Amino acid sequence: MNNFKRTLLAISLAIPLLASAQDVKKAPSGWQNLDLKTDSYFGISTEKAYTELLKGKKHSTVVVAVIDGGVDTAHEDLRDVLWINPKEKAGDKIDNDRNGYADDVHGWNFIGSAKGNVQYDALEVTRLVRDYKSKFAALDTNNLKGADIAAFAEYKKMRAEVSESAAKAQKTFTGVNNFKVILDNILAAIGKKDPNAEELVKYQPKTSGETYVQKTVLGALPQYKTVSAFAEAEIMPAWNHYKEQAEYNYNVDYDPRSIVGDDYKNANQRNYGNTDVTGPNADHGSHVAGIIGAVRTNGIGIQGVADDVRIMAVRTVPTGDERDKDVANAIRYAAANGARVINMSFGKAYSYNKKAVDDAVKFAISKDVLLIHAAGNDNKNTENENNFPNRKYEDGSGIAQAWIEVGASGPVDDASLKASFSNYGKTSVDVFAPGVDINSTTPGSKYALHNGTSMAAPAVAGLAALIRSYYPKLTAMQVKDIILRSVVKIEHKVKVQDGENTREVNFDELCATGGIVNAYNALKLAATYK
Repeated sequence: MNNFKRTLLAISLAIPLLASAQDVKKAPSGWQNLDLKTDSYFGISTEKAYTELLKGKKHSTVVVAVIDGGVDTAHEDLRDVLWINPKEKAGDKIDNDRNGYADDVHGWNFIGSAKGNVQYDALEVTRLVRDYKSKFAALDTNNLKGADIAAFAEYKKMRAEVSESAAKAQKTFTGVNNFKVILDNILAAIGKKDPNAEELVKYQPKTSGETYVQKTVLGALPQYKTVSAFAEAEIMPAWNHYKEQAEYNYNVDYDPRSIVGDDYKNANQRNYGNTDVTGPNADHGSHVAGIIGAVRTNGIGIQGVADDVRIMAVRTVPTGDERDKDVANAIRYAAANGARVINMSFGKAYSYNKKAVDDAVKFAISKDVLLIHAAGNDNKNTENENNFPNRKYEDGSGIAQAWIEVGASGPVDDASLKASFSNYGKTSVDVFAPGVDINSTTPGSKYALHNGTSMAAPAVAGLAALIRSYYPKLTAMQVKDIILRSVVKIEHKVKVQDGENTREVNFDELCATGGIVNAYNALKLAATYK
């Protein structure tokens, strides 16, 4: 396949896939907090709740843990809502409160040490392939017995998955890179970084590849206005994404764990990490934190769902898959240090040590914590597909009751309401919440639109915190019950994409409640609880 064909493949397939775009009308910034009846956008009616239900009411501060890739502690819209450990003295390198973590002023980072921070990691399936490879290298695979037979079959399946995914990532990266190189050459020939449409039209392509790139960019200019804006929105995200997949996510030889320096196989080890809760890439975690509790009264940026929260930053998720040991310790840390709500906008298809996470979840529930988890962005039915962590205990002892699983919805009340990328499940997902074109905080006191169930989960976490703030005597299970009972039920069918086919289903086939969370309804219902 020649370079031009590879470029076509990358641009036509890879970039739209990465963008997770939906064919819906653009909603205004903050639409997730609007009301369907009064504003015509299917938000969760946060502003209506403040206007009609909460004025003058007393409220107390609620700590919400954001277990994620890091939070920008200097952000203009977040710095005033950060959790501050009241018993810890910053910078003295002493564990003043004796919780096992010295100088944990705003939270803790479980994927770093004095050596630095983990930024990239492999996917869990890649790490499992590496472990299996080491195990079976010392065995005669022609004479396996007992459990090793099944393990070897699983190893071969995962090895094939990793090999295929790595090849696809490299191929797609090559295509995107070729497009980028051709575009750079055209711009160099024109002599401008941002030529206008007339200047682009005047350029005489020298190859079929240049013809295609010229046509593609010209077609994008009405939307993006400038060439650099198009490159920033479409080319560079794809370039970075597939480069990361090829070099880190599906690279069996890549293992950054030595940076952390822990005994990784010892799941009972708790005290490792460092104080850098921002880390090298806090984009995702900062965005999540802003949705939950960005300052509502400072006249800048955005407005979070909850008006009296403190964000506890627990850095756990690299670019790649989080590790079960770190997730378990992050949940324990949050629960032990006063979090009432934990947001978990992450997930993966394989689990290395589910028991460790399950035990941590049980600990958090014993502390009356409500856990909110994003359902995932693979457009899969999680009744049949694994998505970890999840509420089902591996030992068969039941499920985590104080847990809400969240799918993502769009702004328009029509067949497109289910976000095209969102996972779903009749019993495995509880509710849906806004997750398309959500504007929130990003590093450097900036703001950006992101898509994902990662954005839907914090809308629910913010609502849970709002309820617990105004009705502090309610238990985690009562708050969950209120959120689930107060959804806006969807009475019309919505589209679900199955491969090349589109089908329409009732919304109660996608989640247990059959609805979208609603702050106004939830707070009215909360007022009736004793």
